[in-house]
Amino acid sequence: MKIFSAKCTSTVRLDGKTAIVTGSNTGIGKMTALDFYKRGARVIMACRNMDKANEALEDIKNQCQGLTNVGDISIKQLDLMSLESVRNCADEILKTEERIDLLINNAGVMTCPEGKTKDGFETHFGTNHLGHFLFTLLLLPKIIKSTPARIVNVSSLAHIGGYINFDDLNFEKRSYSAILAYTQSKLANILFTKELASRLKDANIEAVTVYSLHPGVIATDLGRHLDEFCFWGAQWCFLKVMGMFIKTPEQGAQTTIYCAVDENAAKETGLYYAECEVTEPSAKAKNMRDAEKLWSISLKLVGLDDNYNPFA
Repeated sequence: MKIFSAKCTSTVRLDGKTAIVTGSNTGIGKMTALDFYKRGARVIMACRNMDKANEALEDIKNQCQGLTNVGDISIKQLDLMSLESVRNCADEILKTEERIDLLINNAGVMTCPEGKTKDGFETHFGTNHLGHFLFTLLLLPKIIKSTPARIVNVSSLAHIGGYINFDDLNFEKRSYSAILAYTQSKLANILFTKELASRLKDANIEAVTVYSLHPGVIATDLGRHLDEFCFWGAQWCFLKVMGMFIKTPEQGAQTTIYCAVDENAAKETGLYYAECEVTEPSAKAKNMRDAEKLWSISLKLVGLDDNYNPFA
């Protein structure tokens, strides 16, 4: 039995709803897509590796054989390390989908060796934050037209160790640290959530709600680079030490699912969750000056004009 393993108990159906889940070929993203599919949603699995995405899609369908009232499920290619890929995926979705009721920004990388995205950004910041930032803003006009709608950003408790170094977002002026790069990107996820919620409120758009969350420590391949930047066997040691806290992907998906479907969560926006309930993030994650600054800088970095207004 895991020490922390809250479960989403909502039985809400998602018939007629369209849900996009990034990074849904594995781990908690796959379990989230499976849950939505069982609830009757039209699920779009937005993934980088199409072979793995197809395998995951077939596995989800096989798990649901014999079930009635399942939804529809398909895949789209999305490489968050490439802003061109982000734009192409968003364009395709906007052309083919009549509505977007749920956007789950789940995909992520963790403790990667020093590197850059295709656009020259530090791997964690570019993938975990900028890719999802652009994807969300491109889809936002259609999300607003599909109200009530929800946007869920999967962050991490690791954000407490992060800070946004606005003078060196890409680790070009300081020694690279995979841990600091990861925690910076996870803090950015929460600040983005808060600023997006604030701007939606200012635009009098109350029926689009936004959430960030810590899913728990999950037994997935997200930490596959631990051996590379620490020492050989680091991932095995981590799993042994954290054994009683580590969740299965199904358990880890519960807070994401809660934020996406729970009736009570529909009354809340801009908050941070863990174990299917609101919790307090770090003080740095509540700094609205940093949130606004990050938004403005991110607009420029992803190539959107200062006057770009997805809320109109």
